[in-house]
Amino acid sequence: ALMVILSLMTGILFVVAGISRLGFIANFLSQPILTGYLNGIALIIIAGQLQKLFGYSSEAEEFFPKLIEFIDKLDHSHLPTLALGLSLLAVLIILRRMVPRLPAALVVVVMGIVVVMMLGLDQNGVSVLGSVPAGLPSLHIPAFEPAVFNTILGDATGLALVSFTSGVLTAKSFARRNRYEIDANQELIAFGTCNIVSGLAQGFPVTGADSRTAVNDAMGGKTQLVGIVAAGSMLLILFFLTEPLAYVPTAALAAVIMVSAVGLFDFKELRDLYEVSHRELLLSVGTTLGVLILGVLPGVLLAVALSIAWLLTVMSRPHDGVLGRVKGIKGFHDRGDFPEATTIPGLVLYRFNANLVFFNIDYFRDRVRATIAAAESPVEWFVIDASSINVVDITAIQKIDELREELAAQGIVLASARVKQSLSKYFKNDWGVKRREVHAKYRFDTIKSAVRAFNNRSRER
Repeated sequence: ALMVILSLMTGILFVVAGISRLGFIANFLSQPILTGYLNGIALIIIAGQLQKLFGYSSEAEEFFPKLIEFIDKLDHSHLPTLALGLSLLAVLIILRRMVPRLPAALVVVVMGIVVVMMLGLDQNGVSVLGSVPAGLPSLHIPAFEPAVFNTILGDATGLALVSFTSGVLTAKSFARRNRYEIDANQELIAFGTCNIVSGLAQGFPVTGADSRTAVNDAMGGKTQLVGIVAAGSMLLILFFLTEPLAYVPTAALAAVIMVSAVGLFDFKELRDLYEVSHRELLLSVGTTLGVLILGVLPGVLLAVALSIAWLLTVMSRPHDGVLGRVKGIKGFHDRGDFPEATTIPGLVLYRFNANLVFFNIDYFRDRVRATIAAAESPVEWFVIDASSINVVDITAIQKIDELREELAAQGIVLASARVKQSLSKYFKNDWGVKRREVHAKYRFDTIKSAVRAFNNRSRER
């Protein structure tokens, strides 16, 4: 009864989260993380099917123990199971290459049933699904004490978080492979509905299955119609075909799942990451190793943590640069992009390509000091090009004021240009810091007007 209540509570939490539009959490999962996660899942799926294909008993649960166990028990393989499994695996690969429009997986499963029934392989140690109860379970809510909600609320919340992350990781990965978009909020509601129905049917909490998704994708399924057809097929089987279903060899299912899992590997993405960003390649490989070493659920949490860590790293150490004039090109441009750009003696035009918040403001101040120290001539004005700054928090504002006073003590004016209108009002009116009004004259609409003011000031001197 507790497991049923857990399914119902998890489903309700999913639905509430979907209605509350909390699906934006999925945006914290970067593409390298998705690639690494899916590669790890593919390896886990393959390792999990080895004992079914080779016909030996397995006690190991994690990836690397499964590989070690496979090597140790290879000589204990069940030969009839191995012969059947490898034969069906070969047929599946050939059919997929020679007749791609044929439902090769279904053909292989039917072939497996026929061979088992004709040769009586189930009587010779070949593992089969066994008897399947016919019909549908009755829907009802079991009796329980209200106090049980407090007992399992934390478990339901954690399960919902992990299930959603795992399911959305898989959904986003396949969406990218097939060039379509998913609505994470709709996914939340779908997960919730499935868990509520599962609970009413006395079932366990459920989420999207990586292996079945891989099989659907490998068979060419692209739309929600796949789920409708699968559900309809399951209903027909439960009512009319449970007897032959009992003879499905697990080796046939293992062959189908393993071939589908191989298709999950994205070697092209890894190669692209290697050519473009070694850091993101390490993130992707790290996610794969996390899934393999820690397991799927802890690996999912690691993937989320790596995504957030990557985001904070990028935001806390953004690109910046000194601007100058480039002959033949209007405006002012980053000297990192145009080394030939010239600067005005005594004036530094500086661009910081990120928002200014508590976790990067110290880096910003360090970069300002380093830029002043590296200037080719003594600095009189330091103008911040704020065109890339959309958010400034109170910590940053206070430390900018401190920096302004520090530079003023050195005879350097700290000015700004191209400040967003919302930020300009925010600087002047909020937080009650009066001295911002004093420095309002050092805010300019354009870099050109800031340069003009500096030149006029120089001429007045």
